[in-house]
Amino acid sequence: MKPSAPVQLVALDVTRPIWDHFFMVHPLVIIGTREEDGTHNFSPKHMVLPLGWHNHFGLIGSPRHRTFHNIVREEAFTVSYPRPTQVIATSLAASPRLEDGSKPILQALPTIPASTIDGVFLEDAYWYLECRLDRIVDVMTEEKLIIGKIVAALVNSDVHRSVNKDDNDLVHNFPLLTYLAPGRFATVSESQAFPFPVDFQR
Repeated sequence: MKPSAPVQLVALDVTRPIWDHFFMVHPLVIIGTREEDGTHNFSPKHMVLPLGWHNHFGLIGSPRHRTFHNIVREEAFTVSYPRPTQVIATSLAASPRLEDGSKPILQALPTIPASTIDGVFLEDAYWYLECRLDRIVDVMTEEKLIIGKIVAALVNSDVHRSVNKDDNDLVHNFPLLTYLAPGRFATVSESQAFPFPVDFQR
């Protein structure tokens, strides 16, 4: 058997951001917030994650963006997990604002109201979270970790896991939208059970 070629490793300059040198899989969500004038704003985010097993949700935000200030002021936000067919709508939510600060494209995106907070979701997404602001943590020079307590959650019945549905069929029939940072997206439609060791516990 021919020996494989040695792996060539590239050293990255860690005095600068390293994340554009390779692709990384992230969720892609739309964060909904309420503006000071009472209108609602959408902003796509990929630096998001569940925080532990007890219904806390985290996202990275910057004081340079209105989403951050909306969350600080209103102490609440929504999270929509869009379908792959909604990638254009997700992209449009990132459209720049006009000189007067408005973002008219948001009026073209169909929404549904949240149930416990003053907020809206992107209509027909896979699942939704309603979050109350728990705390903001300084983690870097500029960016902040925004932690929300999930106070309500809804999942589309199509993608709701149950004993009557096969997990592989769910992923195959209802693919997941992912963001491949930097600048690409993908759909996940094939999956396999992870080979956990015997008696593994989380």
